[in-house]
Amino acid sequence: MTAVYDSPVVLDRRDGPYGEVVLRRHGALLQIIANGCFLMDTSDGRSERLLVDAAYAALDGRPAPDVLIGGLGVGFSLAHAAADARWGRIVVVEREPAVIDWHRHGPLSGLSAGALADPRCEIVESDLITYVNETSDTFDALCLDIDNGPGWTVTEGNDGLYATAGLAACARTLTPGGVLAVWSATPSPEFEGTLRNAGFRQVRTEEVPVARGVPDAVHLGVRPG
Repeated sequence: MTAVYDSPVVLDRRDGPYGEVVLRRHGALLQIIANGCFLMDTSDGRSERLLVDAAYAALDGRPAPDVLIGGLGVGFSLAHAAADARWGRIVVVEREPAVIDWHRHGPLSGLSAGALADPRCEIVESDLITYVNETSDTFDALCLDIDNGPGWTVTEGNDGLYATAGLAACARTLTPGGVLAVWSATPSPEFEGTLRNAGFRQVRTEEVPVARGVPDAVHLGVRPG
């Protein structure tokens, strides 16, 4: 029988390179909090799985496409990609050492152990913005889930990622015809316009209804080529 808690219980609290990160348990759920801002929990995962599936569906049928996932989170996107044999290399960029450790050795390992044992999968400890600006690797899909959306970033430095220059860096990380998929807690018509201004084509948004409030969204764009 699952224990029920009246309030969240802190499992781990650490000072990371970008501030405080906390892992909590609330009943059966695990939650990640960054600098007092709720990021995600293990309650659902539909939109995180859609992030991966929508990116694959928007590709041109190329065999074994490589995917870069920005943000490890609670591991939904990684686990879903690893469960799909059609993907080739799966690289996850995560800037918080604590989050990586919670997956490798802590309470989140139950969600990601299978994926981490998959030889296609690799976790890179790095800030995503730094990574896309410095890497020489290219990927067929780039799935971003490092903020609550383009208009609700976890840290101020992430704002530039969703502007034209940041999206251009994302485009350079993609192969011709590659797909950028961006998770958001709310649909953003303004961000669709920014994607188009940055040169992406076939821009569209897929939504996932939630019990209360606005739907989660996945914004998609294809690099020309």
